[in-house]
Amino acid sequence: MSEQRLEPGAATVVETEAGAVRGAVDAGIFSFKGIAYGEPTGGTNRFLPPTKVSRWEGVRDALAYGADAPQTRGRNAPQNNLDREPDEDCLVANVWTPGLDDAKRPVMFWLHGGGFVSGSGSGIYYDGANISRRGDVVLVSINHRLGAFGFLHLFDVDPNAALSVNVGMLDIVLALEWVRDNIERFGGDPDNVTIFGESGGGRKVTSLLAMPIAQGLFHQAVIESGPAVFMNDRDAVRRLAEMMLEELGIDQNPLESLQALEQETILKAQSAVIEKIGPNAEGLAQTFAAVADGELLPHHPFDPEGPAVSDDIPVMVGYNRTEATLWMGRDPDLLELDEAGLERRITEMRGDDAKRLIEIYRAANPDATCSDLLAYIATGQRRYPIDSIRIAERKSARGRAPVFLYTLTWRTAASRGALRTPHALEIPLVFDNFHNAERFVRPAEEAQPLADIMSDTWIHFARTGNPNHSGIPQWPAYSLEKRETMIFDLPPRVEHDFGSAERTAWEPVFYENIE
Repeated sequence: MSEQRLEPGAATVVETEAGAVRGAVDAGIFSFKGIAYGEPTGGTNRFLPPTKVSRWEGVRDALAYGADAPQTRGRNAPQNNLDREPDEDCLVANVWTPGLDDAKRPVMFWLHGGGFVSGSGSGIYYDGANISRRGDVVLVSINHRLGAFGFLHLFDVDPNAALSVNVGMLDIVLALEWVRDNIERFGGDPDNVTIFGESGGGRKVTSLLAMPIAQGLFHQAVIESGPAVFMNDRDAVRRLAEMMLEELGIDQNPLESLQALEQETILKAQSAVIEKIGPNAEGLAQTFAAVADGELLPHHPFDPEGPAVSDDIPVMVGYNRTEATLWMGRDPDLLELDEAGLERRITEMRGDDAKRLIEIYRAANPDATCSDLLAYIATGQRRYPIDSIRIAERKSARGRAPVFLYTLTWRTAASRGALRTPHALEIPLVFDNFHNAERFVRPAEEAQPLADIMSDTWIHFARTGNPNHSGIPQWPAYSLEKRETMIFDLPPRVEHDFGSAERTAWEPVFYENIE
């Protein structure tokens, strides 16, 4: 395809396999938003695998984001499309590209956070223009089914619903197939696709690494603060489905009955069931999420070992130093805390194990304040560090493609410094969109050089499968002998076994009794 050179603000048309779409171009970047990659998922399509979008006639506008998947969402969520209501016609992709030519640029395929129950590929943090321009890459983000609509697995509660399993993950696979079949028309290389995602998006990336049906559709993977060593067990999701049916008063023909309900009725039941289950349901890594069903996801993503099916896929995996402070940002103890207060808070979290944890973290961080230690231990309890390390260990042990482990330690000045290095802080830095997140990422004079470093790192990894570039010290692949870890700070540095405290503190808690 010959290159199209257009004036800023002009529209442009690309012919996809299903039909033509009209996008826009601004400051040298073409954008196409809300491109359908699958058919609507409501009615008799609900809870079943997605189907490829049918061909259309004429030209469809791709000038605005499509609908978010049905969800219960915060109206101020920066990742959501607040311009329209969520809808089951939600299988849409967004594309940013520097040119509609035959350059075959690396493709970066983004999976949004929000667990498996909320969020979308829309919004200011995920705008792909800056990273596309910066790295001469094609950025793709998508929407897919969430919550009960994507992850209420009915295959063990209804003989007529054998295909109702992991359908939200199958949406993502269908979107990757759309990239394979269409992205060259947008200047991208279908043979060089990097999947990356944060939080729930990272768990989706981790799950894709273990799904045979997804192999060949991507070539590198980045797991940001979403290490899914385990996903849901089959027995647990069967119990979850039974709870939903009980909540809705359905006692026969579950699939057919659910397909006839209003989406709001299902969302209300979903919220009620989540509240009943609480945060620590046995067998559920996360309520309404992917399940290790034995076929689509043959086993837990990284248990008992790294998935052989993705042996040849280079991986980056990492976490932010104080992930938990995102949910503790208004906690006064994050600003000032004494020894007695620290012991009280950790005892509330971990009971009789509090003294051991405090001793481990204080020995590893002798200059840390009591508030720092609270943030570190609260983050460790949420498993971000230990599960990221475990993925790096098990990927490295396979001895094939490299794995690179990182930790972001730079502290934002937001919330009078209380936030430190919270969950999701890396997103606007990687996308080079921190100016869209000034209340979250500041000061700008520090954020810009860090965004330069991190965005270039992700881009180089997407281009070559190796994150190294001139802006960082040499970053070796992770090994069990040296446990090399990139520390993203100003300046960045490489340390050996940076997560030693996390390993000592949390391996006995989360792994000792299951191996």
